[in-house]
Amino acid sequence: MSDTQIQPDLLNKKSFRWMDADAYLFDIDGTLLVTRDLVHWNALHQAMFEAYGVDTTIEGIAYHGKTDLGILRAAMERVGISGLTFDIKLPHALSVVCREVEAHKQWIRPEVCPAIPEVLERLRSSGKLLGVASGNLESVGWHKVQAAGLRDFFSFGCFIDQTEMRAGIFRQAVEEARKRLGENASVCFVGDTPEDVRAARQVNATIVAVCTGTFQSHELNCHEPDLCIGSCAELLV
Repeated sequence: MSDTQIQPDLLNKKSFRWMDADAYLFDIDGTLLVTRDLVHWNALHQAMFEAYGVDTTIEGIAYHGKTDLGILRAAMERVGISGLTFDIKLPHALSVVCREVEAHKQWIRPEVCPAIPEVLERLRSSGKLLGVASGNLESVGWHKVQAAGLRDFFSFGCFIDQTEMRAGIFRQAVEEARKRLGENASVCFVGDTPEDVRAARQVNATIVAVCTGTFQSHELNCHEPDLCIGSCAELLV
């Protein structure tokens, strides 16, 4: 690879000062941690069975970057359930997801992504406000974070319970951060999907994209995050 090919990435890393924001909002799955268990997966399956009477899974759904609600919607549309029928039964489905994760939370086995505890500790020690902005349902997301031993780092979280779209979650997170810090507080998101980058742009926030989920650097860089890194370990160099 020639110098001219690598120079843009080098300039990007040098020019973006990742510690300059007042608040940092982290996605969960693929950013803070990766779950190797099937607790959340099975909860979604049970919800579709109980609420919609369909014995199906989310296998084959492009769910990375989707919210829990979006995953359910896509899975049900695939079997012909959409529109009003989907919406009427959705509260029941979401309640089943929460119930099932609560009932099996002891089996959640998260793998914390590289350098996450060290990065969170550095931010906390520097007086930064830390929060979660996730497409999970609130109780589901906090169970994962708790199981990973990361709950004490975060002052608040914004989840899918109030809005289906990721941009809505990010907007709520920005509003909450500014309620706590003042209307001029700067906010930086950390996420692992193109949807995270797009959502951050929609709320005029900075975004660090990490390749600890399923997306590679070229798949994230094409959406022009402020910084794209292999893992959060690179923030400590």
